[in-house]
Amino acid sequence: MTTLLNETHDPALTSWVESAQGSDFPIQNLPFSVFRRAGSDEEFRGGVAIGDQVIDMQALAAADILDDAAQEACEAAGEPILNMLMSMGKDANSALRLALSRALRTGSEQQAEVEKCLVAMAEVEYDLPCVIGDYTDFYTSIHHATAVGSLFRPDNPLLPNYKWVPIGYHGRASTVDVSGQSFPRPVGQTKAPDAAEPSFGPCKRMDYELEMGIYIGEGNALGERVDIENAEDHVFGLCLFNDWSARDLQAWEYQPLGPFLAKNFASTVSPWIITTEALAPFRSAFTRPESDPQPLPYLTSDFNNENGSMDIQLECLIETEQMRNAGEAPAKLSESSFKHSYWTVAQMVAHHTVNGCAMQPGDLLGSGTQSGPEHEEAGSLLELSRGGKQAITLPNGEQRTFLNDGDSVIMRGYCERDGAVRIGFGEVVGTVLPALV
Repeated sequence: MTTLLNETHDPALTSWVESAQGSDFPIQNLPFSVFRRAGSDEEFRGGVAIGDQVIDMQALAAADILDDAAQEACEAAGEPILNMLMSMGKDANSALRLALSRALRTGSEQQAEVEKCLVAMAEVEYDLPCVIGDYTDFYTSIHHATAVGSLFRPDNPLLPNYKWVPIGYHGRASTVDVSGQSFPRPVGQTKAPDAAEPSFGPCKRMDYELEMGIYIGEGNALGERVDIENAEDHVFGLCLFNDWSARDLQAWEYQPLGPFLAKNFASTVSPWIITTEALAPFRSAFTRPESDPQPLPYLTSDFNNENGSMDIQLECLIETEQMRNAGEAPAKLSESSFKHSYWTVAQMVAHHTVNGCAMQPGDLLGSGTQSGPEHEEAGSLLELSRGGKQAITLPNGEQRTFLNDGDSVIMRGYCERDGAVRIGFGEVVGTVLPALV
């Protein structure tokens, strides 16, 4: 663990940006996004969060106050999309993180220059941080897989390959959007259990999925495998991810080829990408129950065993239209953690490329719904409502088994541990609109 830490993680560090202390975005975090002033016709460009401010990386690059590799990475970070920065790899991004950390520290000689590059976070709007060429969704929570499997396949809830293979499917990159996304309720074919044939119409079992998103950094050539030993060298960072799901469409279509229209209509990412370097203090050992099969050799390394797990706390809330109109606070639905994942980020990357699949900077991996071992830690309404059989009563008296039109889902994430400064992921918000029929 200590080999992952460096001076940027020092819990004693403070920033001259006073709002950084105690926020989601202290000096130990420094996540990336793409932004502009809200309502303006400015070009989107890269930004770094510090407290309640965004560093305009385009302006910082123009100031030319960083050295060598950090300045080159800063120029890439100021582009309208971050694919170039992602492609530069871990060394360039680490150099930029170090330079930013030193420039933002209390007492920094560069304070006056960097202050000129700050934009208040309350005044900005975000875009997707990169061009997402491809999107793959994994299924890494054994608790979610078991719970959902028991609903769809009560006699065989966990398929025999689950403990051997990091299961995934290729999703639709064109419908991934940034937090604030709203979309019409999907329509499609469904089939009631007692119906002789399917019907067509709006989804009746609209759901969310509490996930982590993983952005690929440096890519690999076609035919080239990414070994698990250096798999995380190909990861730029993580975000919060809501992979919306139409459960009634899913139940009818998912066999034999898996999700299709039930998943491809909308997926929402949080605007901030927290780098893997920022997450170093919150790593822990990856272990499997002794009674479970252990990963095959290509999915095993000493580094992954010692540091593969990431303790990222997750929570999901709902804001109904009635709550919004009444000015009421969103209601918490559940809490979970990424530490429960059955497969690690490195294992996902290694498995995805073991057949020679080429990955590109900006490609997105979804972790799959992150549910914990307890029912109240479920990452979807499908689980919380036990397949729609048990309504959830909200603080204002409303009930939900699945989402209504006008419902907004809010997901938040953070990491905290003794001896480290708490860092946050911000939030991802999306809203279901009425179907277009």
